[in-house]
Amino acid sequence: MTLVTLDAADSPLKVLVTGGARSGKSRYALALAERLGSERVFIATAQARDAEMADRIQRHQRDRGPGWTTVEESLNIAPLLAQKGVVVLDCLTLWLSNLLEASVPDLDREFGRLTRSLADAPNPIIVVTNEVGLGIVPENALARRFRDAAGELSQEVARVATSVILMCAGMPLSLK
Repeated sequence: MTLVTLDAADSPLKVLVTGGARSGKSRYALALAERLGSERVFIATAQARDAEMADRIQRHQRDRGPGWTTVEESLNIAPLLAQKGVVVLDCLTLWLSNLLEASVPDLDREFGRLTRSLADAPNPIIVVTNEVGLGIVPENALARRFRDAAGELSQEVARVATSVILMCAGMPLSLK
């Protein structure tokens, strides 16, 4: 199932894993990280705002197991990428939602900070995001802004990534 080459390269592996909801993105990212190293950091952008989300977060933490260090950060994720070991950042679209909800004034600046940190980090990084642009045009301005910003963010991260994987029905498709 793995499409990402683990051979030594001139620069550390940077992987963007994208796809629809429940497509297997996180499972793929975690499995890849486990193959890449024994020191693993999971940067979680989700916030437990209701009981269902709190349960979901706890379930994901249990599924990752004790071999992971979890860092919960909803806004300032760029400085966290340069960790010792393999980093999984899950997920960009939740981070974008957090930025919009916090009324961060300059999304482009935040995207630039993230992509520079990603490109400059000396360690392998796997970034998970949702592909939100395959559906219909949203009916309200906020949803359109989110969809457009998510597409721009994914494109920026894909440009600096060494590999891009699209997940569909649990199956990886290599795009880069």
